[in-house]
Amino acid sequence: MSNNINLKRGLDIPLKGAAALKTGKSVQPDIIAIKPADFKGFTPRLLVREGDKVLAGSPVLADKQRPDILVTSPVGGTVEQVVRGEKRKLLEVRIKVDKTAGAVDFGVSNVASMSAADVKELLLKSGLWVALVQRPYGIVADPELSPKSIFVSAFSTAPLAADTEFTLKDELANIQAGVDALSKLTKGGVHFSIKAETYSSSPFHKVENVILHTVSGKHPAGNVGVQIANIAPIRKGDTVWTVSLLLLAAIGRLLNTGKLNLERKVAVTGPQAKDPCYVDALPGISMKEIAEFVDNSNGEVRFVSGNALTGTAVGAEGALGFFDDQITLLHEGRERELLGWAKPFRTSQFSFSKAYFSWLFPKKKYAIDTNVHGGPRAFVVSDVYSKVLPIDIFPVYLIKACLAGDIDNMEKFGIYEVLPEDLALCEFVDPSKNEIQSILQDGINLMIKEMA
Repeated sequence: MSNNINLKRGLDIPLKGAAALKTGKSVQPDIIAIKPADFKGFTPRLLVREGDKVLAGSPVLADKQRPDILVTSPVGGTVEQVVRGEKRKLLEVRIKVDKTAGAVDFGVSNVASMSAADVKELLLKSGLWVALVQRPYGIVADPELSPKSIFVSAFSTAPLAADTEFTLKDELANIQAGVDALSKLTKGGVHFSIKAETYSSSPFHKVENVILHTVSGKHPAGNVGVQIANIAPIRKGDTVWTVSLLLLAAIGRLLNTGKLNLERKVAVTGPQAKDPCYVDALPGISMKEIAEFVDNSNGEVRFVSGNALTGTAVGAEGALGFFDDQITLLHEGRERELLGWAKPFRTSQFSFSKAYFSWLFPKKKYAIDTNVHGGPRAFVVSDVYSKVLPIDIFPVYLIKACLAGDIDNMEKFGIYEVLPEDLALCEFVDPSKNEIQSILQDGINLMIKEMA
């Protein structure tokens, strides 16, 4: 096992609008939204009614299949609205914030004296168990299982991703407490990956009680799934857990203070962002809270909770996701361009395939919009995926197996090793313009249904 991983394949998308390393605003929201859809594999059962009072850390949702797994309120206040969709599907629970409401006191924990059962109980009661993601399939971790290992990526290479060395530089003690607690849940240890280029200056190389890895390369080098594939690939029957550095720090804050605290620095980024910077916020804030950072001069803006490749388009009335520390603002590209494909001299357009002369300007940043310039077409067999995917699988055949619903071939070609985020670049460079992430998620859903 190598502790130094140098990835040769990948692609850094040169998108305009990186957040400056400064805090532009502290968001004081009136309403916080809890979205069950943020938690894959979680079937929500509502535990509150409109008008109920809640504290930060009070249970709001429980999993119907595993009722000990809870989602709790990130703030104190009053349940203002329960939003449902078709067939009464639960979409959101909106909580009106009351700054005087307080928080549930779970008690300060001495991690050294805690058992694995104690750690599980605390995380389940506090609602932070849902921060643990189980692979394969990317679902909420099963507390009845013991993972082979737990993996943490301490950086992201996604387009305009939040700089964790800025956002979490003061959280080292909490991160260490989170690592010490999670290490009790597995015999395989906690694998902790940091960026090789900034190893000496990064505060995270001081984290102890981990199996430390340094990773270099273009996106998706920061994806935890890519790191797992290059450290200890997942095989049939294996179970591993992952947790983001952001939520690992939240776990540490819970242990050190006894209170649920999901505050985070959120990067407001993208070509349509005015003065891109960071804001202090909570998950579930409305996009209306960042209205002063939105540039509407070019027309309609797409609000993305997360990054431009894998984030969720939530709209101007939508809310920041539980796992997200980034908002991306993109121009909604609806314009048509006559004979655009026949204009190789367009230096304002980025092209991975060097179809335009933009490749002559490797350091240039582009105001890429949401226009895909066409629709899905025949699935062309090509080597383009392999140029951006540093995982030893067969992505073309895997996606075809997902389209066909062929479970045997999905297993054969690597369904256990990837989540949609790992193949996001394949979707970006796909000449056939297929929705690769959606196709892969459909395949994963079929695996869960048939293999459970």
